[in-house]
Amino acid sequence: MSTGGGKKFFFRRKVCTFCADKGVSLDYKDYALLRRFTTDRGRIIPRRISGCCAKHQRALTNAIKMARAIALLPFQAAED
Repeated sequence: MSTGGGKKFFFRRKVCTFCADKGVSLDYKDYALLRRFTTDRGRIIPRRISGCCAKHQRALTNAIKMARAIALLPFQAAED
């Protein structure tokens, strides 16, 4: 007797970009890299979606906030 069928999904854990590639440095002046971790509305992408480890997600959040403070990144996307 089956207990509810259907496909079982296996979600592979994402690998932290910064742990996997030691050549990538996290710097608040590198706005092109930081843009990858923000949405089109300007919000910071959460750790469960970005795949960063906790250590690098905290550093990433601080770098994004510093880049916003010196106007390299927008606080909020411009509305049309």
